[in-house]
Amino acid sequence: MSYCNAIKNMQPEERKSLHKNYHDNHYGFPIHDDDELFGRLIMEINQAGLSWETILKKEKTFRKAYSNFKIKKIAAYTEADRKRLMNDAGIIRNRLKINAAIENAKAILQLQKEFGSFEKWLEQHHPKTKEEWVKLFKKTFRFTGGEIVNEFLMSIGYLEGAHAPGCIIYKKVLKQKPLWLRK
Repeated sequence: MSYCNAIKNMQPEERKSLHKNYHDNHYGFPIHDDDELFGRLIMEINQAGLSWETILKKEKTFRKAYSNFKIKKIAAYTEADRKRLMNDAGIIRNRLKINAAIENAKAILQLQKEFGSFEKWLEQHHPKTKEEWVKLFKKTFRFTGGEIVNEFLMSIGYLEGAHAPGCIIYKKVLKQKPLWLRK
């Protein structure tokens, strides 16, 4: 069952509303801001082993804990910041995921130097198959397995599958994609 169809069957209404907002306004839509792209990557990494609903409920606390996803700030985090994050009940307190966020911020700073932006790095490598993307991400970033890479790239419109062609949001997403990213 697709995410589009799963929302229709959700109960209670509060839960349905949380997913519907993400589905209708974020999932599959292109992101052009590097900090927001990085934030989505942090969220996808933290979802590993958990439900997406858990992550959606914690998005505001993730933003606060991780300096509103500012890449430069996170790349400069110290051991004190790592401890602060490990003690923050508003996020996922997993040392590997916290370390991945910090190290991945440093990697993105390097990509920005070389390509101008994280987004341009993604553009430079498009199109790729899921398997090619996974290989590239594993070489470039920490804690980026197949499902994390797949969901991250679907959620930002680089891989198909966020919405079925019959979904009312599908055309809205398609209109926002640059021509080179449309199929």
